[in-house]
Amino acid sequence: MIKLLKYTVLDLLRSRWSFVYLGFYLILSSVLLFLNSDLSNAIITLMNVIIILTPLIGTLFGIMYYYNAQEFTALLLSQPIKRSKIFLGQYLGVTLSLSASLIIGLSIPFVFYGLFGSSIIMDFIMLVTSGTFLTFIFSGFAIWIGLSNHNKIKGFGYAILIWLFFALIFDALLLMLLVYFNDYPIESFALIASMTNPIDLSRILVLLKLEISALMGYTGAIFQRFFGTGLGIFCALLVNFIWTLLPIAGILYKVRKRDF
Repeated sequence: MIKLLKYTVLDLLRSRWSFVYLGFYLILSSVLLFLNSDLSNAIITLMNVIIILTPLIGTLFGIMYYYNAQEFTALLLSQPIKRSKIFLGQYLGVTLSLSASLIIGLSIPFVFYGLFGSSIIMDFIMLVTSGTFLTFIFSGFAIWIGLSNHNKIKGFGYAILIWLFFALIFDALLLMLLVYFNDYPIESFALIASMTNPIDLSRILVLLKLEISALMGYTGAIFQRFFGTGLGIFCALLVNFIWTLLPIAGILYKVRKRDF
């Protein structure tokens, strides 16, 4: 599996899309810091980009890599190599190369503008950690969907639908439920519901770390009371870790059941 992981990473690092992805974050963070050298403001702006863009890129890149590598995968499957090692190696290769582009692209400008000497270094680490979790989660979902669908069009459609649901549709449904049940105590429901969406969970974590939860009103006070504590942050990171394991479990299940 390690050899496959290394091959996938090296193959993707030679791809121009990895450099485009790295260059995008490098240029974006450099421009933001050049226009306003306040590191906290730059993190808030980047959060809105990363929370939406990172899952989308992970989804698209994961599903594209799966379908483009089908012939090479078929060749590997004819060799005496365990199926689980082949697909886990490819999955980790895709996610690690995307995560490396994200981390390097964001870190270089912030280090240049004095990240290590500032007080927001933990906020930056939380931002990068959230983006990395989202990359692992949505790349995993994409490969899982690819394994479940021979048809490329269906695979791309389902992958985009997953991203749309968690990025846009989920919030609309949650807002409708909160408005409908406004007369009832819904604090616990709001907390649990936020944990069922990794994008919302990442957004809340970064906002609370930046101590701007007041912008979220009454809901922000509820989240601050739970997620603002050390136990709350630990629980949120644990839930994100479980979200990361979910698509991996799906990939392993599908690999065992599918007739290649």
